[in-house]
Amino acid sequence: MILCSGEALIDMIPTPTTTGPEGFVPHAGGAVFNTAIALGRLGSQVGMLSGLSSDMFGRQLVDGLKASHVDVSHLVLSDRPTTLAFVRLVGGHATYDFYDENSAGRMITPGDMPTLSGEVSALYFGGISLACEPGADAYADLLARNAEGRAVMIDPNIRPGFIKDIERYRQRLDRMLALSDIVKVSDEDLNWINPAPLSLRDKVAELLAKGPSVVILTRGGEGATGYLANGEEVQVPAVKTEIVDTVGAGDTFNAGVLAKMSELGQLHKSALANLSPEVLAEALAYGARVAAVTVSRAGANPPWVEEI
Repeated sequence: MILCSGEALIDMIPTPTTTGPEGFVPHAGGAVFNTAIALGRLGSQVGMLSGLSSDMFGRQLVDGLKASHVDVSHLVLSDRPTTLAFVRLVGGHATYDFYDENSAGRMITPGDMPTLSGEVSALYFGGISLACEPGADAYADLLARNAEGRAVMIDPNIRPGFIKDIERYRQRLDRMLALSDIVKVSDEDLNWINPAPLSLRDKVAELLAKGPSVVILTRGGEGATGYLANGEEVQVPAVKTEIVDTVGAGDTFNAGVLAKMSELGQLHKSALANLSPEVLAEALAYGARVAAVTVSRAGANPPWVEEI
């Protein structure tokens, strides 16, 4: 099982009404949630670990996970409120206003984390759950206790507005990166992690030196480049499609990469440490195909495997 660990929230999407101004319709979302449901729809064995509310929105999130064949036995339930993200779409690109104070997801603690069984063979982390304390410390602790023998992928998806203590965040992220096998970053993420006046390739090399076996650098419509610790690299173009919006694109790309790695029997620490450029290219190309379907329709609506 690939266990996706991090935020699940409600995206309040602006929607026209018949009587006046736009209203907001609640859609299940969150970076890690999106990756989990995408993996489930692609046929991977996947579970979700997150702090969820017992309120109406929390029930909507659980129902969404189950509908996409995601195991929910690792969820941590409480009566705290669900995180809400009000979305604004400008030219198909999303910006967000978050309401997260004292939420079920943010207030999860290391003591809340369940014991992982041997069934969990891979861990995925990412999104705002790596920045918002105290929950961020809980996920870092989960990784520290469970990384041995499990493949780990991290997509920090850095949003500086959520980072209250930059130095604490950098230290925590560095510890997590050192335990990871695959790190996916955008060019913006990479420049934030390493603001030095270096080329992107040099910054990737420094990131690989922290411990990962694979770094995936994405640049929107320019596609993705995969870098291996031995210095080899592969480039995969983005799949051309008519874009409706970009909500969930990166999350779905990550799911495609993980799903293909798992299908090829490569989602293990030893395999990733010796990954071939050909396998990496195949996984990135599959991720690009999956993401192209998501951006061709409204919202974070990942494709089912039969649509690929």
